[in-house]
Amino acid sequence: MCLAVPMQITQLNGFDARCAARGVERDVSLFLLQGEPVNVGDYVLIHVGYAIQKLSAEDAASTWELFDQILDEEPQLNA
Repeated sequence: MCLAVPMQITQLNGFDARCAARGVERDVSLFLLQGEPVNVGDYVLIHVGYAIQKLSAEDAASTWELFDQILDEEPQLNA
């Protein structure tokens, strides 16, 4: 199973970006989003270091809410 995590772009440098989510920052590639305009403040789905899709702030928040629900329902994952 693959998992993509929503993150917010904090810095841009060509096809490279610095993204953040919940206190974690990562350098990611925007190569797969060529032709789609991205800006600082936009949200993207990150999978193995690549932004694979742009998404709204609402969709990013909803995704994090679902992740929180999963963790709350599976206590052994929080250990």
